[in-house]
Amino acid sequence: QLQLVESGGGLVQPGRSLILSCEASGLLLDYAGIGWFRQAPGKEREGVSCIRSSDGGTYYSDSVKGRFTISRDNAKNTVYLQMHSLQPEDTAVYYCAARRVTTIQAMCDLSRGDYWGKGTRVTVSS
Repeated sequence: QLQLVESGGGLVQPGRSLILSCEASGLLLDYAGIGWFRQAPGKEREGVSCIRSSDGGTYYSDSVKGRFTISRDNAKNTVYLQMHSLQPEDTAVYYCAARRVTTIQAMCDLSRGDYWGKGTRVTVSS
């Protein structure tokens, strides 16, 4: 069973940046899609960004497009989420997930994953 461990969250001021990491216990290439999701207090979980394992294709939600960048290091079985120009509305617990068969848009839009990490909290506040 794949295990995913997120790290890099914390408290940051508006306008600043953070980089989240998601380290997998197995080969990420075995999974069609890897994604980052978030859940803010009182809200449903939403897809933030997903990356396709086969060719590195990416998908972003409208709320983060242009500010966040997803990337992967297959040798380290790690996926990253670079977050820039953070705003208070980005405050949430961020999760990564892996899905064996999917399109990255479906994975993100429907918050679908076969395996999930436990999350890392990001708080954007002055």
